[in-house]
Amino acid sequence: MFLPNTSEVEVSTFLLIGIPGLEHMHGWISIPICLMYLMAIVGNCTILCVIRTEPSLHEPMYYFLSMLALSDLGLSCSSIPTMLSIFLFNTMGISVDACIAQEFFIHGFTDMESSVLLIMSFDRFVAIRHPLRYSSILTSSRVVQIGLVFAVKSILLVLPLPFTLKRLRYCNKRLLSHSYCLHQDVMKLACSDNKVNFYYGLFVALCMMSDSVFIAVSYVFILKTVLGIASHGERLKALNTCVSHICAVLIFYVPIITLATMHRFAKHKSPLAMILIADAFLLVPPLMNPIVYCVKTRQIRVKVLEKLGLKSK
Repeated sequence: MFLPNTSEVEVSTFLLIGIPGLEHMHGWISIPICLMYLMAIVGNCTILCVIRTEPSLHEPMYYFLSMLALSDLGLSCSSIPTMLSIFLFNTMGISVDACIAQEFFIHGFTDMESSVLLIMSFDRFVAIRHPLRYSSILTSSRVVQIGLVFAVKSILLVLPLPFTLKRLRYCNKRLLSHSYCLHQDVMKLACSDNKVNFYYGLFVALCMMSDSVFIAVSYVFILKTVLGIASHGERLKALNTCVSHICAVLIFYVPIITLATMHRFAKHKSPLAMILIADAFLLVPPLMNPIVYCVKTRQIRVKVLEKLGLKSK
């Protein structure tokens, strides 16, 4: 006769963590996190406002930059408030449904940002390879179509994740390993078979990392095109248009690749280092992308300074 395991108690709430060992410093740690969050919101909203109100910036490159800013805003708003509630109010608990919803938005906006960075690499290739045909190749309607296709792709890619997590049973184990919910983190708490989650989560991760491969391929073609330019000055000018995008790619992918490498190959990985890198992944790109594009893109910098009533040099 089968007897159910009465020791398995189904849980309805998960526990998030802050920074282990620094609980007494959580109040102070919340200050830079809050400032970074506010700066990310203000910076990305400024980018969107400037591009929307300036007709001279109604070009493909800036439309794609708007998509990047929207992705950054989504990533910040879906994750950082939870982090702040932990550091400010010591609110560790999150319901299973809220956790599953949060991981959907985090993974969705992460994939969307990855897709936008891929589109932007294609944009730079077209601008350098076919400068005279650039506007005719990337028309406004085509840019909108590309953006919608990749947005729908991101939604459809991560849409099964919450449903596969919802069908699992969670019992006894409640403690997550980050200050926000991730698919791979939640599925480890399940006391039922999670093979479907594992394999589909791996598929999503591979799809996302394939974007980085295609970005690298794009830059191979860009370098090949640039090396074919006779004038040294024109070569530098062409490469300079890619600097902002390269910085955005590095800011986004370096934490992801570092975390993946530590998970796979580090024998004695530090939990503190893992948590800090994971938090940086959500904090740094939304903060730094507006700064990088304002500093390195003259057209954006000039218009932002004009809005602030300052003159640019």
